[in-house]
Amino acid sequence: MKPGYIVAGALALGAAIAAYQFTTFGSADAQTAPAAGAALVQVVVPETLSPVAQIGKTGFDAICAACHGQNAAGRNGMGPPLIHKIYEPSHHGDESFQLAVQRGVRAHHWTFGNMPPVEGLTRADVVAIVGYVREMQRANGIN
Repeated sequence: MKPGYIVAGALALGAAIAAYQFTTFGSADAQTAPAAGAALVQVVVPETLSPVAQIGKTGFDAICAACHGQNAAGRNGMGPPLIHKIYEPSHHGDESFQLAVQRGVRAHHWTFGNMPPVEGLTRADVVAIVGYVREMQRANGIN
């Protein structure tokens, strides 16, 4: 392979990565950055939810949405979106949500800081909330 092709290929790859980062994360220009507290991802909301997920949505809206945003879309500067492949069941199983509520979570995937334990939620509450999150994930192609 000629050296010129290697350099051209590397430049094209670098340009593609830069374009992807710009379109995915926005420019460094403060005018295009999402406002503090703004949703971090677009979420498709299913037309109907199961009875358990309806109960879970009520709990989520009351407790979790303050940080994780409406419909689990995350909030800029506050908390990550749960409608994200990082939280798919094969990576973060349902029990990881139980433990997060009981013990809190050290920041490890995102730069939002640590999540403190959440007082006042029972295991059954968290089961319903996870049911809601999982239905929302499936509606958004996260299985």
